[in-house]
Amino acid sequence: MTQVLDYLPCGQKAKILCCYTNTTRHIQIARISNIPHWYFEKAVLPSERLLFETHPDAWLEIYSSEQCSAILAERILCHCLQVIV
Repeated sequence: MTQVLDYLPCGQKAKILCCYTNTTRHIQIARISNIPHWYFEKAVLPSERLLFETHPDAWLEIYSSEQCSAILAERILCHCLQVIV
């Protein structure tokens, strides 16, 4: 299932469309917290695609929830996830 999520605050002029796919068999948490006045967090099910708009300098943090706790598994520069249309 593909989801389009929260837009950036009105003051953010530069933005890119990104896509992340959970290729694991576990639920993951996708989080962006380095953009001022904007916080993004979403659960991503196995094989699910996540579409989102963000600033090119944002970092997507992927937390794996294989057990009772979430562990930072990856940190990806969102510019590398940009969808080219």
